[in-house]
This record gives sequence, C-alpha cells and structure tokens, in this order.
Amino acid sequence: MKKSFILFLAFGLFSCAELQQVVNTLPQEGGGITNADIASGLRQALDNGIDKQVSKLTQTDGFFRNELVKIMLPQELQKVDKTLRDIGMGNLADEGLKVLNRAAEDAVKEATPIFVTAVKQITFNDARTILMGADDAATQYLTNKTTHELYGKFNPVISSSLDKVGATQIWNNIITQYNAIPLTSNVNPDLADYVTQEALKGVYTMIAVEEKEIRTNFSSRTTDILRSVFALQDQNY
Repeated sequence: MKKSFILFLAFGLFSCAELQQVVNTLPQEGGGITNADIASGLRQALDNGIDKQVSKLTQTDGFFRNELVKIMLPQELQKVDKTLRDIGMGNLADEGLKVLNRAAEDAVKEATPIFVTAVKQITFNDARTILMGADDAATQYLTNKTTHELYGKFNPVISSSLDKVGATQIWNNIITQYNAIPLTSNVNPDLADYVTQEALKGVYTMIAVEEKEIRTNFSSRTTDILRSVFALQDQNY
C-alpha cells in the first residue's frame, strides 16, 4: 500500500524516465536478495544434502539399516520370501534382501559425482517460488528435473553392482529354487530396474531430510548465503 502511494505521487511529479528512476530506488521484496542469490542458496542446500546425507547411503548398511530408505522386496518377490521361510530357507531369503541393499549402496557410491554435476547445472528460474514452497520444494524440483537422466546413469551401475556384490547369483539361485517348488507360479523380476528405482527414491529422500533441516533449523544454516536466503523464507512463515 505504501509503495503504491509513493508511485501515485511520483507519477504526478515526474516524467516517465524520472518515474522509472524513482521505482528503481524503492525497497524491493526480499531485502535486495536476487533470484541468483536464492538459486545459489538452494543449490548449496541441495549440495549439503548430498554431502551430509547421501554420502551415508554409500556406507555398509547405508540402505539396509536406514528405515527411511531400506529397500524391501518388490511385490512379486514377497511371495517368494514367504514361501522360502515357510519351507525353512529363511537364511537364503535374508541374504537375498541384504544384497539388494548392498547393490544400492555400491551404486550410489559410483553415481554420486553424476548427481553433484546435475545439481550444479540446475538454474532456478522460479527460485523464489521454490524457496517459499514446501519443506521439500527444492528436492521435488530437483527430482522432476533429473530423475529421467539419473535413471539412465544409475541403471547400468546398479546392474554392475548386482553382479559385484553377488546379488545376481544369489537371486538366480533363489528364483530357480522357488520356481522348482510344485504349484508355484514362475517369477522373473527385473531386479536392476527395481533396485534403481528404489536407490533413486533413497537419494531424494535423504536430500529432502537435509533441505527440511536447513529450512526449519537455524543452526543448520552454516554459511552466509544459507542464512540470508532462508531468512527470507522465515519472514513468510
């Protein structure tokens, strides 16, 4: 209202060129923080998510012992798991679940540099909208922009990782034994596709954890750009 009143007065006193100079000197929303500043802050928040959270996924049990991202069996294999346990082969079923998570842990380790590059290349044209959005708005934006490309990068790494950690051999053994059980329907799941999808979900989940922490916890804003950018968000809560 105050800004509109000033413009009204200025219009009666100055020419169009002079009026534009007046407008340029008026206070701008966000305390002078530009979209470039906001984009930089959001990218830094996402980078922190990779450094502090996604890196945890690359460690042994990074997926398997993390209930937020632990990879469970796909629906098609849940009946395999139950049948194996019912006939006393629970140890084999346990190992099958573990190696799926091991493959994801191994793949994220190899693919994280690709993910970091993708974050650096993102331009937030609608930076202010994202900043003022939900606690995971930046993560959701990143997900929408990079999932397709990252799938193409992750999938061959996952396939290689399944072989590397012995998952392919173990699951071939499990599925062969299951399919040999009388009165069961044969299964042949695409494990590489499934684990790739779940690994990507895990990566984005952990980035969202860090984004929410930065948005809601002042002490997590460890740099000047994070403090200034997310202070703008605080004013609108």
